[in-house]
Amino acid sequence: MQIEATETLESTVYDRKHPYSATVLDNRLLTGAGSEKETRHIEVALGDSGITYLPGDSAGILPANPCAAVEEVLRRLAFTGDEPVRDFYGELTNLRAALTSWLMIGKLSGSTVRGWASHTGHPDLAQLLQAGNKDKLDAYLWGREFLDLLEDCPAKIDDPQQLFRLLPRLAPRLYSISSSQALYPDSVQLTVRVVRYDSYGRTRLGVCSGQLGERTPPGCALPVFIHSNNLFRLPADPDVPVIMIGPGTGVAPFRAYLQHKQAGLGRWPMWLVFGDQRAAQDYLYRDEFEAWLANGTLNRLDTAFSRDQSFKVYVQDRIRENSAELWRWLDQGAYFYVCGDSKRMAPDVEAALLDAVATHSGRGPEYAREFLAAMKKQKRYLRDVY
Repeated sequence: MQIEATETLESTVYDRKHPYSATVLDNRLLTGAGSEKETRHIEVALGDSGITYLPGDSAGILPANPCAAVEEVLRRLAFTGDEPVRDFYGELTNLRAALTSWLMIGKLSGSTVRGWASHTGHPDLAQLLQAGNKDKLDAYLWGREFLDLLEDCPAKIDDPQQLFRLLPRLAPRLYSISSSQALYPDSVQLTVRVVRYDSYGRTRLGVCSGQLGERTPPGCALPVFIHSNNLFRLPADPDVPVIMIGPGTGVAPFRAYLQHKQAGLGRWPMWLVFGDQRAAQDYLYRDEFEAWLANGTLNRLDTAFSRDQSFKVYVQDRIRENSAELWRWLDQGAYFYVCGDSKRMAPDVEAALLDAVATHSGRGPEYAREFLAAMKKQKRYLRDVY
């Protein structure tokens, strides 16, 4: 008897362990000449992956350490790079590949310093690690890489596998998606600021943003996956007003929201508050936002460019200036979204929001706090801050 084989087709699930190798379609500078920032627009093809995403989601990218840095670490540790090691999943690889794709060498961690101090017995490291010296340790870590530690406290390692205990895992970086799949079904777009600074006589680059800024031209392959964020979605009701506070690259998900509306998937009245340093150099996607304002996709647009006048103006200042209108939108059930810096911008925006509610509701600060707590419970106050 002959048995016919049947084939079951299952869609591949791409995640941080099994990313999709996407082809870069576009990598262009958004900021103008003279800007103090380097912000790039990056688009990658999804091909036949079957990957889907929604506005509010992020794209995860698995970065790779620069070849020059990898080779210098190998040289200082007196390894060839061909030594066999096992990765974090127990799979066999070689040391060069591990230092390229698995181990964090571009940023120095406290755990690495502790491990290196134990390995070398170096007195300066032991001093840094004493109780009460956290501030000194933090100061030492800032702006340093594993190579700096090898220069300051040189030593050899007998077993290359030991590096998997000394160095943290090279983690994926998440970037808010700045496109809607309703308009771009076969690609995903990102808005990335390249981190670049000088420390200890060297120019440093962000591990992933530096790769995207300098080593990822169109045609290059980039390992990506989608990180779903159900806590940063557009309202299910397509008529609910939406207020979006997105300075700098924080505007990325709101560009996706606007594209989603442009594609006809909702009627949400939309108000965007965008800010950066200078309009001439740092107004990201200016033509798109002004076109959306002209055709009614965007109902209101306020901008805050901090360096275009003698006094600083930030997005929270625009909120305070327009607090009466802000309260009118909130009183009508508007959702309030914030994306961007968590340390200063987000708390300042929340303070301005509370003041607006307290003043224009006519019911004072205690009511404003209760109102904001109710918004959070109703999932009308949504933040994606970092």
